[in-house]
Amino acid sequence: MAPAKPKPAPHSTAADTTKAVDELMRTLEHPFKAEIEAVRSIILGADPAIAEGVKWNAPSFRTAEYFATTNLRAKGGIGLILHLGAKVRDLPPGGVTIEDPEKLLKWLAKDRAAIELADMADIVARRAALEGIIRQWIQYV
Repeated sequence: MAPAKPKPAPHSTAADTTKAVDELMRTLEHPFKAEIEAVRSIILGADPAIAEGVKWNAPSFRTAEYFATTNLRAKGGIGLILHLGAKVRDLPPGGVTIEDPEKLLKWLAKDRAAIELADMADIVARRAALEGIIRQWIQYV
């Protein structure tokens, strides 16, 4: 039986809104700002259940819980940290299982992974793979 489709949690603070992310991006000075916007668009477009907000002073994404945070300190491009929110949860045996034929995921723990994308060309080339990973990941949140 497939996991239930996640539903976005209602925002509880002003930081849990697209307006907050828009304001952060308006004032952000970053060499990969256009790439951050591209990844933001890809993640939000991956599933209608995905909403956004600002966590850890970076664009972050949620369904029932936050599951992804943009790593603005990545050295060579844009980073994305995938996690399962603040609550400890039971995982399937072996942890989270995600099909990743392009090997985008660098596993940091059983329930946390990182993705690094070098530049806009890399983002465009790997868009479908990133969307697929996001769609799979939110099934665990």
